[in-house]
Amino acid sequence: MLRFTRPRPTHTRLAAALAAGLMLAAAPAIAHHGWSWAESEKMTLEGTITAISMAPPHPTLRVRAADGRDWQVDLGNPRQTAASGFTGESAKTGDAITVLGNRSRETNEAHMKAVRITIGDKNYVMYPERLGSN
Repeated sequence: MLRFTRPRPTHTRLAAALAAGLMLAAAPAIAHHGWSWAESEKMTLEGTITAISMAPPHPTLRVRAADGRDWQVDLGNPRQTAASGFTGESAKTGDAITVLGNRSRETNEAHMKAVRITIGDKNYVMYPERLGSN
């Protein structure tokens, strides 16, 4: 028996290619979600906020430490960050900040994930379940 198959419509192939491309492009961002990329022990970073971004996939701060090194500080996902009380209006560039969190396992990267940030006398806890653990 001879069977004929219909070729896939072009838009289906285009959609599949686009989806595959987006998944590949998102791979670096997905790799940093979770905690596996960070050291298990917490550290404290003190410095000055130089930039605030509330853009997805998660809000970030740029913090200049006393030694002049600029750090990227990842906050919680947007829902966790909002639940902590932190918004784009909670701080401004130039504010002093203390960050408790876990730094990247790549010691040459000035990158960390915040568990709690403190600005003035206000604490914003992104991951309350991680406050007491190391």
